[in-house]
Amino acid sequence: MASVVKLTFCGGTGTVTGANFLLEVDGKKILVDCGLTQGLKMADDINWDPFPYDPKEIDILFVTHAHVDHLGRIPKLIKEGFRGKIYSTLPTKALASPMLEDTSGILSKNKEHNLSLIYTEENIKLALSLWQGYSYHEEIKIAENVKVIFKDAGHILGSAMVEFTINSKKIVFTGDLGNSPSMLLPDTEKVTDADYLIMESTYGDRNHESRDDRRKNLEIIIEDNYKRKGTLIIPTFSLERSQELLFELNELVENDRIPKMPIYLDSPLAIRVTDIFKQFKSYFNENAQKAMVHEKHIFDFPGLHETLRSEDSKLISNVPNPKVVIAGSGMSSGGRIVHHEKHYLPDPNNTILLTGYQSVGTPGRLIQEGVKTVHISGEDVIVRAHVVTITGYSGHKDSDGLINFVEDASEMLKKVFVVMGEPKSSIFLVQKLRDNLGVDACAPERGDCVSLIC
Repeated sequence: MASVVKLTFCGGTGTVTGANFLLEVDGKKILVDCGLTQGLKMADDINWDPFPYDPKEIDILFVTHAHVDHLGRIPKLIKEGFRGKIYSTLPTKALASPMLEDTSGILSKNKEHNLSLIYTEENIKLALSLWQGYSYHEEIKIAENVKVIFKDAGHILGSAMVEFTINSKKIVFTGDLGNSPSMLLPDTEKVTDADYLIMESTYGDRNHESRDDRRKNLEIIIEDNYKRKGTLIIPTFSLERSQELLFELNELVENDRIPKMPIYLDSPLAIRVTDIFKQFKSYFNENAQKAMVHEKHIFDFPGLHETLRSEDSKLISNVPNPKVVIAGSGMSSGGRIVHHEKHYLPDPNNTILLTGYQSVGTPGRLIQEGVKTVHISGEDVIVRAHVVTITGYSGHKDSDGLINFVEDASEMLKKVFVVMGEPKSSIFLVQKLRDNLGVDACAPERGDCVSLIC
């Protein structure tokens, strides 16, 4: 007997961030992701609006991966009464602790919304006590006719697509899809038999540069900065992008492809996360695992300095140029990078390298778009430094990659819901899927609710 499944788009529509989807089937209420919406701030005011559901009634929360735009509102969910189960892959569970603690450290200082009542040590501990980790493809039975597995999304360590099998029909939430092939991770798994697909569209309307171009451009940027005797600052996401950059820099340093200079990883969170990466070597691709066998310190190399203490971070400005500083956050909306930007952006000898997606309205996006002055942490900062972007370091599939991903399942698909993208990216991808593959696709709006026959 067929089941009617109700799907509500509670977040992650019209924007890249804030993933939050509600699935109701056979009396159970299931969330996929509960992330922060990020734009002008680390967390926009919309995050503190009431949930469009009662958290006390949620039975299970599935978390696709450990980025805060997918798990950052879990403390709010706990504060408002959620006591169900939280399921993710094992690496995501391990990464959740430092990611939530770091978010708490930033947001608990917010007085406007009394976030110190939400982002408490107790709420995070309670969330982790409800959390269970699973391997890819390990079956989770949540009802007589409902089972779930995680498939490898190839986006970050432990990232997963959540595949629901309800009766004989399959509903797949992609989470974020990786920019395969990755230096560290296996390729995104193919999905060939989904009936319904809820998929991301961050780069739905554009393509990345090639990996060869990416490395070549990184070399050129580092060498140009060295010749100018400048500081190269790289805002980066503490989870995955920092580790990929370290992996790439390790290769360049070990093979004498770039001049010798101090390189600073100025991110306590990235340092903690890198330690977790070392615990999950089996989740890396074959090449990365081989590199780890031959070279124990692929995330460490001559000239690299890790600065855990804020005192050490402040001393970086006293170190003579040229040098490289890698710090969070990736969109320049918080973290230690903002102090470096205040210090280094006004000098035309310096360079800022943007390697990840920059959300609309964030300081990173404004700098990328060429503003002459940017407002950072309450100050107007003049931008005279060189501004460069390398898109090949993105952790997301580009437009062609997304279309190829859907093509594998196109014969069976009844409907594709395009989410987690700016409107122009989502709408462009919808049109491409319709035109190129003949797939029924749409870009839902926040609050939209649909019924799926399973």
